[in-house]
Amino acid sequence: MELYELTVHELIEKLQKGETTSEQITKNYFDRIKEKDGQVKAYVSTLEEQAMTKAKQVDEDRKAGKKLSQFAGIPIGIKDNMCINGTRTTCSSKMLENFVAPYNATVIEKLNAENMIYLGKLNMDEFAMGSSTENSAFFPTHNPWDLSRVPGGSSGGSSAAVSADMAPWALGSDTGGSIRQPASLCGVVGLKPTYGLVSRFGLIAYASSLDQIGPLTKDVTDSSLLLNLIAGHDPKDTTSMDMPKKDYTTSLVNDVKGMKIGVPKEYLGEGTSAEVKEAMFKVIKKYQELGATVEECSLDIGQYASAVYYILACAEASSNLGRFDGIRYGHRTENFENLKDIYKNSRSEGFGPEVKRRIILGTYVLSSGYYDAYYKKAQQVRTLIKKAYAELFQKYDLLLTPVSPTTAFKMSEKMSDPLQMYMADICTVPVNIGGLPGMSVPCDVDSEGLPIGFQLIAKPFAEETIFRAAYTYEQNTNFRAEHKPTFRGGEA
Repeated sequence: MELYELTVHELIEKLQKGETTSEQITKNYFDRIKEKDGQVKAYVSTLEEQAMTKAKQVDEDRKAGKKLSQFAGIPIGIKDNMCINGTRTTCSSKMLENFVAPYNATVIEKLNAENMIYLGKLNMDEFAMGSSTENSAFFPTHNPWDLSRVPGGSSGGSSAAVSADMAPWALGSDTGGSIRQPASLCGVVGLKPTYGLVSRFGLIAYASSLDQIGPLTKDVTDSSLLLNLIAGHDPKDTTSMDMPKKDYTTSLVNDVKGMKIGVPKEYLGEGTSAEVKEAMFKVIKKYQELGATVEECSLDIGQYASAVYYILACAEASSNLGRFDGIRYGHRTENFENLKDIYKNSRSEGFGPEVKRRIILGTYVLSSGYYDAYYKKAQQVRTLIKKAYAELFQKYDLLLTPVSPTTAFKMSEKMSDPLQMYMADICTVPVNIGGLPGMSVPCDVDSEGLPIGFQLIAKPFAEETIFRAAYTYEQNTNFRAEHKPTFRGGEA
């Protein structure tokens, strides 16, 4: 077995036993990137020279007997909307094509403290707006399971890299499903933590009341390890919660006896493919066999979540992206005669069609005469959605739903129909609206061999419950052993 096929906890074990070195692991990953990324296109930029230098240094420190973190010398991929000091951070947009971050995001500071190694910056939908990573200004990312299909979005580069063994794990961000949906479509584990658990400082904002950074990993154990590293209070982020630090690995218990799981019937209705439904019923059966109580329940107000999401997210995007004006940040047009031309032409040239669409939508719902009808009403419905979830969590430990109503769709299949594309997030956006934690766990493949994930949702800051249930499922099934990306539609 190649080093790149191992999980992070397996790599740590090999490092501790002296069976490999950080330099060997890092080189193994860059060899894999060179072999496969021409087809997958997960990376916007790679950082090979500095990664190899750091790997050598870590190995020397380890040899010299220096006290190091267990994660020292472990590589990781970073979604290209998180700032790494001195590194290009583009958000996959022409607007920031040449932006070099002058500081580190808090999550990067936390990884630096562990002496971890950055493989590179991963492709995404421009400014995290999209569900297929086709909205990148540079190139679309392809799904390693079938190169003619999308990897999901907006963290498509992160999930494709982990799925294709081009990164042992990666950081993504999730505003309406952008970690969980691509995790499901690429057959990896994706966690959106509770809003406020992980600092957003240094994450280039899309919708500030919804954005959350989280891990994409090969298995549930790695997800708990990475959350341990990035979670925690940050005074630089006013929405960051100040609460006692937890060790999520203690939740990796192979036991769900006595656990109550609700399955909202609305998520298994019209629009969800027959094969996704069948996979969900198998997961339900497995949990029942393992001793959990699983019942049908209702979350009928969830049907309004997508409308609420696209009003609130676009309104916040309109506000957040105002700073990219050709004067203070980002691309500046060369075609201007006056100040108005600079603003107009810089933004017209710098932003792609989907970003423009959402800025226009957001500006409209915030405008005089429409604020009450749209933005205020959406905030009121958001409160009702949170309340509906709170009522369900008085009865259930977890909710179980599909992550995506279908498996990975063909490239360019939905690009001409934004509404159809927005429906790809229908199972995931309610979780962001509620500020809840949610995880995508791979469970099956469809008749074409494309991965299917199921979603576990818990009440705020109950990540331990999710880890326990996900770990139990994983220990009693064999998805990773039985299914691997085939890179079909391209050279094997």
